[in-house]
Amino acid sequence: MWLRFVQGIGVGGEVPVAAAYINELSVAQGRGRFFMLYEMIFPLGLMISAQIGALVVPSFGWEWMFLIGGIGGLIVFLFFFKLRESPRWLISKGRFDEAERVIEEIESSTDKRIEAKISAPQAVVKGNWKELFSPFYRSRTLIVWTLWFSSYFVANGLNNWLPSLYKTVYNLPLEDSLHAASLTNVIQTVAVFACALLIDRVGRKRWATIAFLVVGLLLTTLWFNGAKSAESVMYLGSAAYGVMGTITVLLYLYTPEIYPTRMRVLGIAFATAWLRLASAIAPTILGFVLGAKGITSVFVLFACVAAVGAFMAFKMIETREKVLEDIAP
Repeated sequence: MWLRFVQGIGVGGEVPVAAAYINELSVAQGRGRFFMLYEMIFPLGLMISAQIGALVVPSFGWEWMFLIGGIGGLIVFLFFFKLRESPRWLISKGRFDEAERVIEEIESSTDKRIEAKISAPQAVVKGNWKELFSPFYRSRTLIVWTLWFSSYFVANGLNNWLPSLYKTVYNLPLEDSLHAASLTNVIQTVAVFACALLIDRVGRKRWATIAFLVVGLLLTTLWFNGAKSAESVMYLGSAAYGVMGTITVLLYLYTPEIYPTRMRVLGIAFATAWLRLASAIAPTILGFVLGAKGITSVFVLFACVAAVGAFMAFKMIETREKVLEDIAP
C-alpha cells in the first residue's frame, strides 16, 4: 500500500506537468491534433497493458504486472534528461536569454518560426493558487473541476467494474473476463484517434458536449434493456467507456489552455485532483448501489453523471486555434 502511495505521488505529479509542458510547446494552429496524438499514449498504454494482463495474470500472477510497469517507468525516466525547458515558463521567470536559446534550437529543427508572442518579453508575474478563484478564472475553474470529476467517475467506474461484473454477475471465466474488459481499451484507442483527427475542426466545447450526451444515451439504453447479457454490457458499456475516454483525454488538452503560464500547472494539478477523488469514491458508491439496487441502477447512475457533464461542457469556452496568451492573459 505504501509503495503504491509513493508511486501515486510520482505519476500524479508528472501527468499535469506533462500536459502543461506539451501545451506550452505547441503552436495555436493544429494544437489540438498535435496534443491529442501525444495523448494517444494513454489509451495505447491501457490497451497494451490490458492485453498483457490477460496473458500474464492467469499464467504467472498479478505481481508480474508490477515488474513490467516498473521497467517501463525506468525507461521513461531516462528520457527526462533529453527535455528542454518550456520557453513560456522561462519567460514567466524573466529568463529571456535562456528562452531565446531554446526557441532558436526548436526553430533550427523545423522550417516554421515560433509565434512571436512566445519570445516577446513579458512582465514577470508569480502564479498563486488563489487566482484560480479570481473573478476572471472562477467559472473556468468550477467548470473544469466538474468535468474532471464527472468524466472520471464514469470512465474509471466502468474500467474498474466491468471486469468484476463479467466474472461475478455474468459468471465468465477469469480469462474471458479480462479479454472482454480489454475490448473497452481497444474501442477507446480508436475513439481517441478519431478525436485527435477531428478536434481542431469540431472544437473542444462541441466535442465534449456531444460525447457526454452519447455516453448518457448508451448507458441509459443499458438501463432500459436491463443489462440482461454479458454481450450487451460488453458492447454498450465498452462503447460508452471509449467515448468517455475521448473526454478524459481532451481535458488534458483543454485545462492547460484556459490558464496562463504563471498558473498553468497549478490549474491542471488542482483539476486532476478531482479525477483522483472521483476514482477513489466511484468504486465504493458503485459497489453499494450494485448490492442494494442491482446492476441496472449502476448504469442509470453513470447516465445521470454523464448528463451533469454534458450540461457543464456546454458552458466551456472555445479554445480552438487560439494562441494561449489570447485565451488566458
